[in-house]
Amino acid sequence: MNFKTPVELAKAACAAAKTKSAWTVPQMLIMGILAGAYIAFGGFLNTVVTQDLAKFAGVGVAKFLGGAVFSVGLMLVVIAGGELFTGNCMMPLGALSGCAPMSGILRNWFWVYLANFVGSILVAVIIYLSGLATGPVGANALKIAAAKMSLPMDQAFFRAILCNWLVVLAVWMSMAATDIIGKIFAIFFPIMAFVASGFEHSIANMYFMAIGIFVKGNEAVVSAAELAPDKLAAVNWAGYMHNLVPVTIGNMVGGILFVAVFYYLVFKHNLEKLD
Repeated sequence: MNFKTPVELAKAACAAAKTKSAWTVPQMLIMGILAGAYIAFGGFLNTVVTQDLAKFAGVGVAKFLGGAVFSVGLMLVVIAGGELFTGNCMMPLGALSGCAPMSGILRNWFWVYLANFVGSILVAVIIYLSGLATGPVGANALKIAAAKMSLPMDQAFFRAILCNWLVVLAVWMSMAATDIIGKIFAIFFPIMAFVASGFEHSIANMYFMAIGIFVKGNEAVVSAAELAPDKLAAVNWAGYMHNLVPVTIGNMVGGILFVAVFYYLVFKHNLEKLD
């Protein structure tokens, strides 16, 4: 076969956890910044494509195409190379099987999450300074940010569980592919599905909400967005944390429980002999 079986994927995930838990801090920071930037590129592309699509093609088609183009972010992470916190929620499979220390996994999560934040904010700042987040694109960016920051925390949490269940499965399936085209298709469908479905991704939200805060200072963008006063008022750094905290926790539950733990329970006897 020209792809890995599920049990082979479990073994590959253990090996990846062992490798990732041994990264140096500079490696994790650089790779994490790159991953945060790559996801932000996908986020901006999503904003551009969906700025006025719904009124011509319908809401469903707009969500589908927005999800389709957003998938470029994870393609860049997996194929070009990057450390993404949400994808790394698969790593506890390595701890459960005994091939990676949990201390190393927690260390990876800390530095990668921090670096993802830096990368996403970096791209948001550059896009803002480029003048590309103006007009209809800027208005769409502000509306996306406002929707996320005004989302009730319990809804954000459960949407985040669903999101990272799919994101980690996208990474999981990409490891099954032995060629670039296979990896692209393995990534495309789960990522398209989570974005089109309206699920919440912590690293993507780092970018989406930051660019929304930046463009809020542009009166023309605010006017074009036509947001209700309460929605507009939610766009600030307090609103940023109101979304990011439950979404981060939900992403961890989705990736750790529904992928790492579940597949460990299925294949634990096949993993016992791994170092």
